[in-house]
Amino acid sequence: MTHPFLDLAPLSAAHFASVEDRVARLMDTSQDVVIMQGEALLPLEGAIRGTAGPGTVALNVITGPYGQTFGDWLRDCGATVHDLAVPFHTAVTAEQVREAFAAHPDIDFVSLVHAEAATGNTNPVAEIGEVVREHGALFYLDAVASIAAEPVLPDAWGVDLCVIGAQKAMGGPAGVSAVSVSARAWERMAGNPQAPRHSYLSLLDWKQRWIDGGRKALLHAPAQLEMLALEACVERIESEGLDALMARHASAAAATRAGTLALGGGLEPYVHEAKDAAPVATTLRAPAGTDARELVARALAVDPVLPLVAGGGALAQEMIRVNHYGPQATRGVVQSSLAALGGALAEAGLAVDLEGARKAVAAAWQ
Repeated sequence: MTHPFLDLAPLSAAHFASVEDRVARLMDTSQDVVIMQGEALLPLEGAIRGTAGPGTVALNVITGPYGQTFGDWLRDCGATVHDLAVPFHTAVTAEQVREAFAAHPDIDFVSLVHAEAATGNTNPVAEIGEVVREHGALFYLDAVASIAAEPVLPDAWGVDLCVIGAQKAMGGPAGVSAVSVSARAWERMAGNPQAPRHSYLSLLDWKQRWIDGGRKALLHAPAQLEMLALEACVERIESEGLDALMARHASAAAATRAGTLALGGGLEPYVHEAKDAAPVATTLRAPAGTDARELVARALAVDPVLPLVAGGGALAQEMIRVNHYGPQATRGVVQSSLAALGGALAEAGLAVDLEGARKAVAAAWQ
């Protein structure tokens, strides 16, 4: 028995490299781009462990759960870590970063999440990048949720390590991910005796055995199906146009926010200011006296495929997330999600305006 997903010719090194080149163009970077054979946590952790050690003094910005994770990794590497935490309903500012540098002038590493899909906020990376460049620190950015939903420009923003994943706004696979690496970051890794070597976490292995070798021999057997899915995903983005795809996500976020405010029933955007809200997903605060998990369950009972989920961890009871990303960034999905949530609120005895929400979504969609 043959199967189109299984009986494929091996993925060649040249084919692998061509996918890397297309991802680099998507990121608008001339830096080295490495596609790693695992979910984005692989390069996220590998990049920190490759560049941080006991001599590192890090500014770790926390605007959601991933920022907390990065701080844990940095401390595990022996780095001195100064956390800059802001409420999850807002975003960090460049001025707050500048103040952190003034308080701790020995900072030489900055870790930041661009968009936190878990909390629905997005941070002004371009402005923050200017401050980081002025100080000369290495700049590490998690752009997994933001890529293809809003601009991601590692070179223009002075980002030394920019990690992306395809499973959200790109609408692609979760099993492969990519990281762009600046010359400064490679130098930091090469001089770090703690940087993983001969390890699945090692970016240096990719540099020395793949990039420096002219990208002619892969380190190990590639995740073939995931690589082909990534290539198809990038092809789809190129066909639609990156600007059009980002505009679709921006419209989905604006329409979800407007529709929520019109719906009423006590449901409201979790991120207070629209400028701080991420285009990739919109988080909502459940009305007082309700449980977000129960509201989501009621909504999904009407339509199980809607991109609705309760918040994670401590946010599970109060937060609802509308994951309007990738193929789900459409007006129909937004309208259906709010209609289902409105029905759940009505079942809970709360007054809602379903027609008002529908009109608000239509008016906000650009």
